Amino acid sequence: MNYFKFIREVPDYPKIGVSFKDITPLLQNPTALQGAKEALCELLKDKQVDKVVGMESRGFFFGPMLAAQLNAGFVPVRKKGKLPFNTISENYDLEYGQDVLEIHVDGIQKGDRVLIHDDVLATGGTASAVCKFVERLGGEVVQCNFLLELQFLNGREKLPGYEVASLMQY
Repeated sequence: MNYFKFIREVPDYPKIGVSFKDITPLLQNPTALQGAKEALCELLKDKQVDKVVGMESRGFFFGPMLAAQLNAGFVPVRKKGKLPFNTISENYDLEYGQDVLEIHVDGIQKGDRVLIHDDVLATGGTASAVCKFVERLGGEVVQCNFLLELQFLNGREKLPGYEVASLMQY
């Protein structure tokens, strides 16, 4: 299926000069949504996955669906102060500064095979921070998996040594 036709380009959002890739048309179409979920699972090439980690907030769209399809658990990663239980945190770089992500201390168990999923791979800072979480908690990153990848931002460069897969590339 051609998923590109379900991605809406929004010029000058969130700021002038940026062409935002809006995935909501894909989310609104049940056939495209189901197909994208299955295609994202196929990117794993039969790897065993115990947990799927999804990043706030758009990683929460497909992350739980992938976890259910893979018979795995889902672990949310959120911005600082949003999770109710004990957490560990990781600083990460944004285009214009830094932010902090958190994960529950019991989200990943030693030896868990983990799929990291987000909607977009841009600069790679968020995914890199989440890889560090997984490894600090004793898990193994089996793949970093994205609905779409903005190749011109070179996000893969912040993920050396990790398998990276994306359904669509811009």
